[in-house]
Amino acid sequence: MENKRTRIVAGNWKMNTTYEEGKDLAQAVMDRLQPSQVKVVLAAPYTHLRIIHNMIHGVNNLFLGAQNCHESDSGAFTGEISAAMLQSTGVQYVILGHSERLEYFHESDELVAAKIDQVLRHGMIPIFCCGEKLEVREKEEHLQLVASQVTNGLSHLSQEDFSKIVVAYEPVWAIGTGKNASPKQAQDMHAHIRKTLAGHFGNDLAQKTSILYGGSVKSSNAGELFSQPDVDGGLVGGASLNAEEFVKIVTGD
Repeated sequence: MENKRTRIVAGNWKMNTTYEEGKDLAQAVMDRLQPSQVKVVLAAPYTHLRIIHNMIHGVNNLFLGAQNCHESDSGAFTGEISAAMLQSTGVQYVILGHSERLEYFHESDELVAAKIDQVLRHGMIPIFCCGEKLEVREKEEHLQLVASQVTNGLSHLSQEDFSKIVVAYEPVWAIGTGKNASPKQAQDMHAHIRKTLAGHFGNDLAQKTSILYGGSVKSSNAGELFSQPDVDGGLVGGASLNAEEFVKIVTGD
């Protein structure tokens, strides 16, 4: 059966690019990107959001993303940014639960779930991340861990809210290491995630959910990874900072 799920490639710029560099990178992506059925998300630093929104607004299948948000509406949280603030700049997607947030800022599954609620409440789409470290995979506990992350992060949602979610699987051992999961490893985990989602929300909704692969995605491996039946695109880190390489990932060239 042909895959009718939305294809998405999201570029996570992380803490890279100055304001001017960010504008130049967004412009370079726009100059190279041809209209297609693939949704392209640029998840830029907070300082760049409004200008990039102004640049890409109305461009076919090009969307603005943010890399995180706070779980509260507002308050005395110096240095943080709320979902309402993001929404007011034109953000449409928000990456939540990224492995770097879990590792460096000790975010829990429960905190990520609260952030998901905030993003949904403000009309944006969460890109919910899950994935395992190398030691977990070596112990063959990766299936249980990822199922637990998915359950803790998403199972509280109504079917209506869940239908808006994008999931991204990121094997932590393959982020920034130059390693990546083999197409079979990626497919096996994506199928496992979809099965876990079906257990909570039913097979129909699970089959409609876009699940992205994130882990050293580059143009040389994207085509084979994205051709797997349960892989619906990618969450791209380092390669998204090179416009030519990023667009090749999007187009499959």
